[in-house]
Parts: sequence; C-alpha cells; structure tokens
Amino acid sequence: MTEDRKNVIILVTVYILLYFVGNNLLPITDPVESNYVETAREMIVSGDYFSPRIYDNYWFDKPILFYWELIFFFKIFGFNDFAARLAPTLMTGLAMTVLYLFARRHYGKKLAFIATLMFITSLETWYIGHAVITDMTLLVTISLTLMSFYNAYTSHNYRWYYLLSASSALAVLDKGPIGLALPGLIILLFLIVQRDFKPVLVKETLLGLILFSLIVSIWYVPMYMLHGKEFLEVFLGVHNVMRAVSSEHPLFNVWYYYFVIFIVGFIPWIFVAVPLSIKKWSQGLRLKLSTDTRFLLIWALCVFTFFELVATKYVTYTFPYMFPVVLLLSRLFIKYEKKFLYGSIATAGVYLILLFTVATAQISKYSAKDIAEIAKPYLLKGVPVYCFDRSGEVVSFTYYTGAFVYDLIPPIVYNLILEKKLDWSVTDNMPKKSFDDVNKDEPFLLFTLESRAKFMQELFPGRWIVLGKYLGNNLYYREKE
Repeated sequence: MTEDRKNVIILVTVYILLYFVGNNLLPITDPVESNYVETAREMIVSGDYFSPRIYDNYWFDKPILFYWELIFFFKIFGFNDFAARLAPTLMTGLAMTVLYLFARRHYGKKLAFIATLMFITSLETWYIGHAVITDMTLLVTISLTLMSFYNAYTSHNYRWYYLLSASSALAVLDKGPIGLALPGLIILLFLIVQRDFKPVLVKETLLGLILFSLIVSIWYVPMYMLHGKEFLEVFLGVHNVMRAVSSEHPLFNVWYYYFVIFIVGFIPWIFVAVPLSIKKWSQGLRLKLSTDTRFLLIWALCVFTFFELVATKYVTYTFPYMFPVVLLLSRLFIKYEKKFLYGSIATAGVYLILLFTVATAQISKYSAKDIAEIAKPYLLKGVPVYCFDRSGEVVSFTYYTGAFVYDLIPPIVYNLILEKKLDWSVTDNMPKKSFDDVNKDEPFLLFTLESRAKFMQELFPGRWIVLGKYLGNNLYYREKE
C-alpha cells in the first residue's frame, strides 16, 4: 500500500468516526442553530426557495447558500437532526479534502497528512463541523479562493482564477460581502509584500470578475428586485455594516477574546506546539520567510487582525485562519509523525467519549426537543403557544413542532415595539401579540419564568399546570376553570 493511500484511509476513517458517528443524537439548539433550520423548514413549507423567512416573515440575516444546503438534505431525509447536521458534516469532509490536496501539491505528502489530521482533530473544527451554522461552508469557500490564487501565482496558470472567482462568489452567497473582502485583502497584502502585481494584469482577472458577478447575481439581484430598499438596509446596513462598527455582543468585545479562542480552538495541539516552538527557538532555529511562508502568515494574521478590529466578536469568526495555522504548525511535527498519529487517534477517542457523554447531555439543555414532545398533544388540539419575559430563545420549539410561539407584550408598548428600527432589534424575530389579543376563554401554553408566572396568572385567571422546564422557563398549560 502506498504512503498516500494509507494516509487517505487514516484520514477518512478518523473523519467518519468524528463527524458522522452520533450526529443523530445531537438535537438542534437555541439560539443560533434553530434560526437556520427553522428558516429552511419554512422555506420548504412555503415553497419559496429564494427569500429566507422565519415565523412567516422575511429574514435577511444571512444569504442563501447555507439555507439551500439545509433544504437539499431536508428534502431527501426529512426534518430530523441527522439531516440538519449533514451539511456541516459533509462540508468538513470537503474542507479536509481541499486542505490535503493543496498541502500535498506545495509541501509534500507527509506535511499534508499531518496538517489535515491536525485540522480534523482540533477542538474548533470538531465543534464547527457539528454545528448547524454557515462557518464551515465559509471556511471551504474562502480557503478555496486563496488556494486557487496561490496555485495560479506559483504555476503562472491563471485559469485557476476561474475557480477563485467561483469560490469567492459562493462565499458571498454564504456569508455576504466578507466572502470577497477578506480574501481580496489577503491577496492584496501578499502582492504588496511581494512587490508583484503582474499576476492580476491578465485577461483571466477580468473574465473571473464576470464569472463572479454572474454567480452572485443568481440571488442578490432577484432579492433586490423582490424586496428593494428593505433588503439593502437590513442585510447590508444592519447585519454587515452595523455588525462591524457596533458590537452585537458587548460582553465579548474585549481585546483578548480571539487570543483565548485561538488557544482553546487548537486544543490539544496547542499544548504540544508551544513547547516545541520554544525548543526550536532556543536552539537558534528561525522560521524561513519563503514565499509560501509569507502567504500563510499574511493569510492567518490578516484574518485574526480583521476580526479583532470588527466590533462584534463571535467564537467562529476567525475560523478562516485554520488552514494556514495548521500548515505552519504541522512543520513542528514532521520529525514526530508516529507520535503525532498516536496522539490524533487518542484525541479522536476522547472526542467520541465526550460526544456520547458530556456533549449530548449539555447540548440537550439548549434544545426544546424534549419539551416539544410534551407539548405536542396540546398542539394537536389547536392550543396556541405564547411566551412572556422569557430568559432565552425558543425557536427550536417551533422547529420541532411547527407551532409559532408569540411573544406577549403589554398593550401600552405593543405599538412601539412593532415599529421597525434599523438596530439590533431586527434580530428579534419572534412574532408579537398584545395581552389584549389573547382569548381568555380558551386554553393556551405559555413559556415564562417562574417569577413572572404569578403576574400572568393574575392577568389570565384559571387552572395553571407546569408541563416542563426549558432554559429557566416553565412551560405552563392554562385553561379556564
């Protein structure tokens, strides 16, 4: 058996064990995953595969590509947890393949194997590879953009620009303008450092721009024609520009946030890479700034710095630096390939144990799947569902039941809350109802904190029964006595 084939078998085996096994045991969680799957579910139900919607309202949070991925697998396998997690799972496999082929082309089989194994066994990859979010797709599309550029730059075969343009367009369809801005900035900085702009002065650059424009126009042009100014204001204004200049999560807006993410994200390899790096530096060895090293450093540092400057911090934003970092770190492990392999197998075993013990139990706490089963007999009778002053999102409840949960608002502020503002309030997608809209003669279900239940019981007298608990909220069944 050739070394290349043996490496591929090991990589595929570890990948299947880590990213397929147990996927069906992980329920959809609030507050992020549930928004994606519920949007895809409602697009299927409505028959509108173009305009993302949630709670039957248009939803301009993210572009269309990841929703299409979810829709594709839902149509094949139905609405279930395995189908929902199949998109990030398969994207992880594609990411692994792209990384291995690129590394083998430029750095050889051994480094390609180590870098790819490090990638799929790093904690951040393991997390994002299971999460129903856009970030694994973004990693693949941005990385393929940059790899295509570097292949073109080193080989002078500028037909790679067509793949560059197509993958960049898909990144824009997955996450928005960042899919073009980030790889474009990295390429520009690399060319400035190299003092070489000839690679962009070729006909393939213009043809690539045309190809890019055609692909992104598949969705962006019809969306503007359908929704006009509102689409531009909410999608570009709030979810892109405002996210960059105003923090959506102020608690995380600290200078050391992404340093912590970097350390945690590269567990377990960060604990070995640091002492190895110190050892090599103490022995007088230095990193040679060859062309490929410059490109990888600019790629990694640019991603880190870019998101460090962006006001909104989020745990997955810097994930596009994963490829250059593992390619740089893997050089430390070349002399220790067997030990690295044994360490990777041990890491995979730990992840599997964590998946079937800690992970499934912890994830279930952030999913309304169980309480949705409790509520289904009542929902089948047509009982409406409300929430009041809740402590967390309950979108996963709607995904698992198909029943909309209405946020109850005091009449005095109801009209004010309904006024649309171009601020973070647009991210509150839950439909609203005034207290006056509730039929006091009919039974209903209500999510609320125990401390707020007394107020609601005085407002809506009757027989109140606690059915269950979710994210600090009790689910009450209320019927008139």
